[in-house]
Amino acid sequence: MADDAAVPTATASPAPSSGPAAGTTPQGRPAAGRPAGGRRAADSTLRKRLEIAFFVTPALAMLAVFVVWPILTAVQMSAYRWNGRGPMEDFVGIGNYVSVLTDDVFLDSLLNNLFIVAASIAIQLPLGLAIALLLNRKMWGQGALRTIIFVPYVLAEVVAGVIWFQLLQPQYGLLDTLISAVGLEPPAQGWLGDVDLALWTVMGILTWKFIGLAVILFLAGLQGVPEELYEAAQLDGASWWQVQRKITIPLLGPTIRTWAFLSMIGSLQLFDMVWILTKGGPANATSTMAIFLVNEGTRSNNFGIAGAASVVLFVIALVMAVLYQRLFLSRDAKGVA
Repeated sequence: MADDAAVPTATASPAPSSGPAAGTTPQGRPAAGRPAGGRRAADSTLRKRLEIAFFVTPALAMLAVFVVWPILTAVQMSAYRWNGRGPMEDFVGIGNYVSVLTDDVFLDSLLNNLFIVAASIAIQLPLGLAIALLLNRKMWGQGALRTIIFVPYVLAEVVAGVIWFQLLQPQYGLLDTLISAVGLEPPAQGWLGDVDLALWTVMGILTWKFIGLAVILFLAGLQGVPEELYEAAQLDGASWWQVQRKITIPLLGPTIRTWAFLSMIGSLQLFDMVWILTKGGPANATSTMAIFLVNEGTRSNNFGIAGAASVVLFVIALVMAVLYQRLFLSRDAKGVA
């Protein structure tokens, strides 16, 4: 054992280096050049950007051609007195805007638009919500009822307008015939010819036409309300109205606000239905801003006035949309009911 301890232990000596490590210089620094992984990442990023550009460019082109360019053209026309023929040379600056904003017909049209905005929300919101709550329950013929309510919305506005124009014909229309049959007296000038009734009649037709959108959106929102909340409310003894007020309506808040935004913008741009029914009459009682600018542009050849009216309409719609987004839609982004 002593002899074994006296024998020195051999230690392995490091193998001589045959050269610098791969990827380094003789002084030990990393070799110049981009690593393979970096090149792959750069290629992947470039490919993603090209894919985004490929899909976004057509949409941007459509936006530029059908939105940006018409807006710029309208702004240009609004600064000239122009009849639509020849070059625009008679520069009037803001004169057309002054004419539009002091025109009684345009101001009446603006008030009519605002009335339609307010009446659409005030009438269609409770009515659409009530119908959606009814159709959300298990009942016979549920699918058929949903289809019947939604069909008017998918009809073209021109088709719906022609149908109602025929139904509301004085004396010979179906509505006047039914009213006379039960011993009542229909309006002497017709539902669309009476200054006091025309706008309300149009509002009723618009409600019939667009209530289906509200019902479908509210029904979709109701599908996202957890059943557990209803069951817990029933166990606590909550009444039906308390359940709707405390659970259903708050959870439908984002859907209601989105629908109200769509209704507001559509009411400001209203043209087709009113044009078919009344062309803005009688005595401008149902005129809208869109009808005003069409009359000035295509009928009176006052394209400068029409351009100014279109810019004013755009600004009003933009301001109302931004304010609505700030006051109401921003709550959804913050997660506030």
